[in-house]
Amino acid sequence: MHSSATFLIEFGAIILGLGLLGRFAGRFQFSPIPLYLLAGLAFGEGGLLPLGTSEEFVAIGAEIGVILLLLMLGLEYTATDLVSNLKTQYPAGLVDAALNALPGAAMALLLGWGPVAAVVLAGVTWISSSGVIAKVLGDLGRLGNRETPVILSILVLEDLSMAVYLPIITALLAGAGLAAGSATLAIALGVAGLVLVVAVRYGRHLSRFVSSDDPEKLLLVVLGLTLLVAGVAQQLQVSAAVGAFLVGIALSGEVAEGAHGLLSPLRDLFAAVFFVFFGLHTDPASIPPVLLPALALALVTAGTKIATGYWAAKRAGISAKGRWRAGGTLVARGEFSIVIAGLAVTSGIEPRLGPLATAYVLILVIIGPLTARFTEPVATRLTGRLRREPGATGAPTPPDRDLVPSPDGPVEK
Repeated sequence: MHSSATFLIEFGAIILGLGLLGRFAGRFQFSPIPLYLLAGLAFGEGGLLPLGTSEEFVAIGAEIGVILLLLMLGLEYTATDLVSNLKTQYPAGLVDAALNALPGAAMALLLGWGPVAAVVLAGVTWISSSGVIAKVLGDLGRLGNRETPVILSILVLEDLSMAVYLPIITALLAGAGLAAGSATLAIALGVAGLVLVVAVRYGRHLSRFVSSDDPEKLLLVVLGLTLLVAGVAQQLQVSAAVGAFLVGIALSGEVAEGAHGLLSPLRDLFAAVFFVFFGLHTDPASIPPVLLPALALALVTAGTKIATGYWAAKRAGISAKGRWRAGGTLVARGEFSIVIAGLAVTSGIEPRLGPLATAYVLILVIIGPLTARFTEPVATRLTGRLRREPGATGAPTPPDRDLVPSPDGPVEK
């Protein structure tokens, strides 16, 4: 009874604290994610008030939070949208991988950690946080913006790439032979491909099966199906987040709209728990020794992510302001980076890799919501100032307008 009472007190205090932090952030109109992370640091290992009995429940809640974030992201788009975006945006995915994985690999080699650690740190710096970015897009009211499909296309390409990358890195860390590693990779690709085919070809049938006029039944079926698919995907070495995203893609029409309204409060609750959980497993004492290399890596890869988003949005015919918004939104790293670093820490290949990855993600998950909000106004002000400087040449730049792609090139909307 005593442990049950302690659990209720601890978890109730966490939820109440998150609510107050969210209200504080809302009053000043910025994302509450950095505050949630700092709260996790305060309650975690080496923090001011470490948790006891509620930590295991928080861990489960955090995993559900990531799954719900990706499900809700998938509900925004249909399977046709997904395939179309992947076909048009795959060059942006290649640029994204090149610009953002190479700095991580180079840092590991410079620190003398070896090739396997280089592959691990490349993954940490490559993958943006779909969970954080989904939350930020919702907080800033940008889900309907013209640059948002470009952002989501890059995130989808990254998440699907994890279905290939995670089995490879797992085999490398375990020292598995070529045959074992190839088998793991083949299973992962087969499962991801199967779920995608089902989403594209049989999404309407799935929506009919899930559909219900009773909100309670609709909530239970959608939530149960999502958790089931996510669990099976993870069991087969495919990311649970990818499975949840594809479930969201498969649901369409009135089912998607109804599920979105029912699941939004649950998403907000468990997403907040996820960010707290991330902070809980960061010992503040482990950050100072690796802070300088983590900060340098964060600054470099924040710049490369902004460049990636800007290039991809420009290629899609988005206006200059939308390009800067796309780049700034992609900066945050989070759940996938921590998963990758956790695999390396468990294998014991390099003891400093875990703290560096934690510090790196913590920096960018705090900076990310800020770059999403302020990159575009700062860039607009700086470019406007440069145009007004004495001695500037060239005709005045016309006002920003959205561009619509056409066979003859982008045209003004």
